[in-house]
Amino acid sequence: MTSRLAIFDCDGTLVDSQADICAAMDAAFAAAGLTPPDRNATRRVVGLSLPEAMRRLRPDATGDDHTLLAQLYRDAFRERRMAGQVAEPLYEGIAGLIEELAGAGWLLGVATGKSDRGLVHCLESHGLTGHFITLQTADRHPSKPHPSMIEACLAESGAAASETAMIGDTAFDMAMAVNAGVRAIGVDWGYHHPRELVEAGAEAVAGSIAELRLLLKGME
Repeated sequence: MTSRLAIFDCDGTLVDSQADICAAMDAAFAAAGLTPPDRNATRRVVGLSLPEAMRRLRPDATGDDHTLLAQLYRDAFRERRMAGQVAEPLYEGIAGLIEELAGAGWLLGVATGKSDRGLVHCLESHGLTGHFITLQTADRHPSKPHPSMIEACLAESGAAASETAMIGDTAFDMAMAVNAGVRAIGVDWGYHHPRELVEAGAEAVAGSIAELRLLLKGME
């Protein structure tokens, strides 16, 4: 029996975390004495590792500056979480889709720019942890679109690249899928325009959970 693997991005794909991310980014820049970036610019870098995100937001700064901003962001996000200010709501229909795929025998994974702690907290808060057999984060891998996270998902799950789909909302996710040799399926409810997803290699972009379900059904 062939094992099919669906790897999901988290921010912008499973959960709508833009408000939390933007608030933490604003706080990090303020703590460094800098004017926070435009919130659209912040949304554009969601999914990248923090140092890479800071490099894109402040391309003229030094590597040390990027490292400092990344740490200030981590601190700000953690403080918000401890204060009960982080919501990260699931997109409507995601929980049902995850449960349906798991019940149908799919292997499920996550490849995200979040930290290990952040991802675990997010999945636990929504009662989804038990459905995923492989969790890959920016703590242990190069930033997207490097294929390392997907390669680790394949190794841990035992799935073949030809039977694997990467589902995400950004061009980074789609390019990572192409680099890893797996199917690239975009969703249009996140932070990059569908056109960008197609240009980065998406074979299709789902406009709803129902469309995503059909695209994955086509792999069975």
